[in-house]
Amino acid sequence: MKILLVDDELPILEAIAYNLKKEGYTVITATDAAQCLEETRQEKPDLIVLDVMLPSMSGFDICKTLRKQSDVPIIMLTARADETDRVVGLELGADDYVTKPFNMRELVARVKSVLRRSAQGELESEILVVGKIRIDSTRHEVAINGETITVSPREFELLRFLASHPGQVFSRQVLLDRVWGTEAFVEERTVDVHMRWLREKIEDNPSQPEQIVTVRGVGYKFVNRD
Repeated sequence: MKILLVDDELPILEAIAYNLKKEGYTVITATDAAQCLEETRQEKPDLIVLDVMLPSMSGFDICKTLRKQSDVPIIMLTARADETDRVVGLELGADDYVTKPFNMRELVARVKSVLRRSAQGELESEILVVGKIRIDSTRHEVAINGETITVSPREFELLRFLASHPGQVFSRQVLLDRVWGTEAFVEERTVDVHMRWLREKIEDNPSQPEQIVTVRGVGYKFVNRD
């Protein structure tokens, strides 16, 4: 499998690359945002290990850019142990977060774990069952307790994204980026409107939702009621 390492500290870059190559991975390296985005486009890596503190563009911004065009797994690296940084990274779509200085064996273990989850997710991605909800990506259908319901394409993508990350809170802006992508003139309140429509279709009591929950001041999360 192919891994892209992105870090402007060459000793760290070389050390990680050495240890991953020993595990049999093909390793590509980059030291800035432009190189990272270009290598991602050309090499199509199976995983990216991405440093937060980079020249010209932060790892957070790179992660946000990548998530508009790819679902490649991302592990963020940072020298700061701030809990807020970890939450921001995960909210932007990172799959894991490692704080420097780190144990190399732990990083390698996390790389293997994320790649395993990614491979398993690809096998299961066509049909997602969460509690009473069944989401069939091949047929583009949603069923509640075995009964197919009608949802718009946007509602389908919104539900599939949230249900794929149960318990994780996403801001309106992140949902716009992940579900609506680069479409122009889409406001954050658009998310609220679609969320209301979706709740009317999947919730037992839309006025008191238990499946798609609002986290005041932050955004929305999907709760597995099973």
